[in-house]
Amino acid sequence: MLHGVTLRVSGARACFSRAEFKTERVSYDVITPSAARGIFDSVYWRPGLRWIIDRIHVLKPIRFQSLSRNEIGDRIPVASVRHAMRNGAFQALPRIAADNRQRRAATILVEVAGRGRLSHHRPPHPHR
Repeated sequence: MLHGVTLRVSGARACFSRAEFKTERVSYDVITPSAARGIFDSVYWRPGLRWIIDRIHVLKPIRFQSLSRNEIGDRIPVASVRHAMRNGAFQALPRIAADNRQRRAATILVEVAGRGRLSHHRPPHPHR
């Protein structure tokens, strides 16, 4: 049994990262189906529902912006955080961001607006 829902989504910026670019973030031209499903799930999640993308409409012209940002090159290992929490040894955790800073470029969408029409399907309950 299929039921349709339409949701309008907009924002100042968006980045739907292309997988073939590893370190630099480059956005697809439009929202990806998995991102649209994620937005619908965050608003209309129900157990046992599976969203099916019917169509995606772009409501504003596609525009890109290039920007650069600073990222931290490493992370504090989870095991170190757990150890510090157990023993109270928090002085071993601080990292100096200036020492690990990496400059990264991104190509993102600006002034984004779109409308998605999705249907949801409730699979039949298995026989017990």
